[in-house]
Amino acid sequence: MELAKKWSENYIEAGCDEVGRGCLSGPVVAAAVIVDENFEQRLINDSKKLNFKTRMELDGYIKDNVKCYAISELPPAFIDEHNILNASIHAMHRALDQLTIRPELILVDGNKFHPYNFIPHQCIIKGDSKFLSIAAASILAKNYRDKLMMELHNEYPHYGWDTNFGYATKKHQQALKEYGISKYHRLSFRLNYD
Repeated sequence: MELAKKWSENYIEAGCDEVGRGCLSGPVVAAAVIVDENFEQRLINDSKKLNFKTRMELDGYIKDNVKCYAISELPPAFIDEHNILNASIHAMHRALDQLTIRPELILVDGNKFHPYNFIPHQCIIKGDSKFLSIAAASILAKNYRDKLMMELHNEYPHYGWDTNFGYATKKHQQALKEYGISKYHRLSFRLNYD
């Protein structure tokens, strides 16, 4: 099914999505994207439905062909202080702050968002599989975070972040038992697997 370009023909729309909410380690990352009316790419979809290679190939195409985009990350300490939902929304706000074009409507993947700068917003369940701007944002956020976790893997290879990207896989849980936590773990999450 082809993704919709617009919620409404009357507004400049920014699609927002985040990645990394359920991870035990690493930042939460959000992206905001404003697509051009002529933006065409039938491969773009919810980042969770695309394999790593396809997502990485789409990264450059999205960045080169949308009107504007921005990516923001918030570290584990912020997540621990404000909780993961608030951190996710704040990361989306920070991505919106960086856009070079001011949106008139914000499309958000999911069902929760805090008002942003008096700009109306629309929460859309599974929006990353319905709207092109949200799907593009999901791809940029996931690619950014995956690359970052692969870099952090070099510092802490025993957690397997190059393949689990911080999620609670068996290897990650076993490493927490053997080595304890790192400075990149979220202390407010369940990290004790004894």
